[in-house]
Amino acid sequence: MKKIITLLAVIGMFGLQGCTGPEGPPGVPGPESEVFELKNVNFVNDPLDSPDKGYFIYQKLVPKILDSDQILIYRLAGTIDSSTPIWQSIPRTLYLAQGELDYDFDFSKEDFIIYARGTYNLALTPQFLNNQTFRIVIIPGYFSKTIDKNNYQAVAKALNINENQIHNIDF
Repeated sequence: MKKIITLLAVIGMFGLQGCTGPEGPPGVPGPESEVFELKNVNFVNDPLDSPDKGYFIYQKLVPKILDSDQILIYRLAGTIDSSTPIWQSIPRTLYLAQGELDYDFDFSKEDFIIYARGTYNLALTPQFLNNQTFRIVIIPGYFSKTIDKNNYQAVAKALNINENQIHNIDF
């Protein structure tokens, strides 16, 4: 008798696993992300306003982002051909004949600042301060741990970002 009860219990377990109920509510939507491009911008140096900043680019975020969101910034370092840009993640240190040049940034939910600082007088290398192009990627905080943030192409692929979705920022 115990064997029959055990057999019926096992059959019952398998039978109940195949049952389905009504469809539940829709899940959380996928990550919302945005990409902005700053084209041909120049770093400014205003030692009277902010002597500790050195050269910088300041931009407000409109609309503000969520506290949990994260910003990634990439600098256009060159191109392989007309359709293949080379994006370098920031922070980045360039080792030049004149010394070291560091690009860095910080952000809040309201704005971001891109910095250029160096171990030499940066005015000697204006090609690294003028006519620069940056991509700013805003990603949800919960999604930021699952992608290679150093690789712009990996970020764009993971977030399904197409070139036609990139917003230009007038500077």
